[in-house]
Amino acid sequence: MNAAITGLRRGKFWIHFSLIVYIIATLFPLVWLLMSSFKTSREITVNTWGFPKHFNFDNYRQAWETAKIGLYALNSVKVTVIACLVTLLFAAMTSFALSRMKYSRMNKTVYQFILFGLLVPPGALFIPLYRLIQQMSLGGIHLYNSHFGLILVYCTYALPITVFIIYAFMLSIPNELEEAGIMDGLTAGGLFVKVVLPISLPALVTVTILNFIGNWNEYILSQLFITSESLRTLPTGMASFNDGYRTNFAALSAAVIMSIIPVLVVYFFLQKQIIEGMTAGSVKG
Repeated sequence: MNAAITGLRRGKFWIHFSLIVYIIATLFPLVWLLMSSFKTSREITVNTWGFPKHFNFDNYRQAWETAKIGLYALNSVKVTVIACLVTLLFAAMTSFALSRMKYSRMNKTVYQFILFGLLVPPGALFIPLYRLIQQMSLGGIHLYNSHFGLILVYCTYALPITVFIIYAFMLSIPNELEEAGIMDGLTAGGLFVKVVLPISLPALVTVTILNFIGNWNEYILSQLFITSESLRTLPTGMASFNDGYRTNFAALSAAVIMSIIPVLVVYFFLQKQIIEGMTAGSVKG
């Protein structure tokens, strides 16, 4: 008995030790980047791993004013928020139709077609998407080198996984709730807005946060479809900042810190909803 208890304690010790090592390895680059943002470029070269001798807040001012981080941040907010809302709207309506409306054969075919998008490597679509966006225009707006075109591309990439998560959650909603709504005179649209959407809130919050983080940090597509400096998002804007200020790594570190603060804040306050949304549909879905 004592040997079993001792073995169990040792097992827990190594599990906790491994988790601590993992946390340190994960947080170390962020802590190092934060310290570098308060150093001078010479300090980063001479005292790479040490603490800054003096906290140099001028790096943040220079990154905001000289490198136009404020402009790039506004572009990222615009593109990210609109893309998340559009993706959420279409994915929620699609998931509702597939999970609650009884057209079994057609629903299965459409759902499998959507999931096929998860199997296609993202890089395989770069060339055809580039050709398509370069030649298309909608409502007089040319899609290439515009936020509108970039938003459409983000929505295209995000829809399959978004539908997958919301659909699995909606399958777990009891049919009795909808039957009660029908008895109260609700139409399909009323059921969707007043019954299904409020219950599906954990899944909706989850996919919104995941899409927000993915769109906010996305670099390749923005670099591919946006050429004007005034339209650049934060990742591509910081890349140009690096090209123009190769020796000023301190200001670059400050720019990176400012770019990740919104994502950290969103995840910190809504991490519980992310976990609930990812697991809530796992029983029946």
